[in-house]
Amino acid sequence: MDLLPIPYRKSSRPPKLPPLSEVPERLIDSEEAAAIIGIHPKTLQRYARRGLIRGIHVGKLWRFRGSTIKEWIDREELAS
Repeated sequence: MDLLPIPYRKSSRPPKLPPLSEVPERLIDSEEAAAIIGIHPKTLQRYARRGLIRGIHVGKLWRFRGSTIKEWIDREELAS
């Protein structure tokens, strides 16, 4: 008796998406984040290495959350 594979049938419904509250925030690269702040990308990376701004180091690349950049700008404005 040969067992035949069951053919794969695509669902006619689109995949169910998670609620917006559970969708992770998009990460932006050093160049985009630095442009928002108005500094050089290497300066932003230096700040991240020193812990002055939160960033995520992925291999040789740095990524930042837009909300983190906004919080940093708000803090800097209050400090000045």
